[in-house]
Amino acid sequence: MSERARGTERPVPRWAEWLAHAIPFLVLPSGLWRLGLVAGFSMGMLDDAGRPAQLYGWGEHVYIVCLTLFSEAVALTAFGLVRRWGEVVPAWIPWIGGRRVAPYAAIVPAVLGSLALIGIWTFGFRDAFSGDWLPFSSDAAAVLMVACYAPLNLWGPALLVLTWAYYRRRVSGARRERVVVS
Repeated sequence: MSERARGTERPVPRWAEWLAHAIPFLVLPSGLWRLGLVAGFSMGMLDDAGRPAQLYGWGEHVYIVCLTLFSEAVALTAFGLVRRWGEVVPAWIPWIGGRRVAPYAAIVPAVLGSLALIGIWTFGFRDAFSGDWLPFSSDAAAVLMVACYAPLNLWGPALLVLTWAYYRRRVSGARRERVVVS
């Protein structure tokens, strides 16, 4: 998509555009794995008694579906770092529509979110390759779960790199333009 069609003030590097598209796909495998649990499959996990794990009650089912949808929605916000709506609030939003987004109003939450994701998934995988992790019925089931969740370890760093590109485009680029114009 051309810069004019997207409407950003300054051109978005092609790699940043690609990375913004990749981020939701980093989150997708874990969501699909969780939806397997909702569909009634144990996904090879075992409970404390050594039986195939299962979800109990509608509350757990709803929670898993909502967690999956929320995770994907949060991943999609990465597009704000490469789209016009990350620079100017869309006109349809009441009271603030059409106003310019202060760069740090996007940068600070993105950096904090990136660091939180790095911390969450580093902690979440701390025992993934030891014998102290979740019990599975087979090594193949454990490998499937790790393969589905491992891309989440890239979500935080990818968002941090994308935020850096946004900063360079919106803050550093604006400074360079002011210096050249003066």
